[in-house]
Amino acid sequence: MTQYTDIPRGRTLRLLDAFCCQGGAGMGYHRSGFDVTGVDKDAQPRYPLGFHQSDAIDFIRAFGAGFDFIHASPPCQHDTDCQRIQGNTHPDLIGPTREALNATGRPCVMENVRGAAYKLHRPVMLCGAMFGLETYRHRYFETGGGFTLTAPEHPAHLASQAKMGRPIPEGWYGQFVGNFSGVDLARRVMGVPWMNRDGIREAIPPAYTQHIGSQALAQISTLAVAA
Repeated sequence: MTQYTDIPRGRTLRLLDAFCCQGGAGMGYHRSGFDVTGVDKDAQPRYPLGFHQSDAIDFIRAFGAGFDFIHASPPCQHDTDCQRIQGNTHPDLIGPTREALNATGRPCVMENVRGAAYKLHRPVMLCGAMFGLETYRHRYFETGGGFTLTAPEHPAHLASQAKMGRPIPEGWYGQFVGNFSGVDLARRVMGVPWMNRDGIREAIPPAYTQHIGSQALAQISTLAVAA
């Protein structure tokens, strides 16, 4: 894949974190070694890395080709159970996001929730149990631009899981969605101490994207050296 071969050896690789919210995904990529820039249509004062306020799809179209890797998490509300139960309507941005990502020619992932998995192309599922987290929080990742993703072994779900938004009994796993209780617990479990409730309920635990970022760096470096 020739899109990787123009990267000077030794340069810190740049990653675009699109639809970044409060930075769960971005922090994982930062920990794996990327120089991360987040973009979101809303101001994100809690985002812990470099940030631009802009429409994410427009930003990908205009500037995405200048990054070495792109992560995109288009809003999941269109495909979440709680939003359907409440009768709320939200735009479906998976198709437009995919088109924008493909146009850049860069390696990328697009993430979403279980309800959207059927719309993703051969998605890879990641679960908190794969990383020793006390939450399952399945998220699905479509890869593109030549990048391939391998998931860790998926342990059996042995711990009971509290219902959405309910208090979490001792020894149970939480879902941390909606107006959940236990923000301090959620921060500890998910590894996001800088976030508030609004950020946590939409976040990807950084452990997920640290895993993805490590694989991305290895693939990009291998192809750059081969060139």
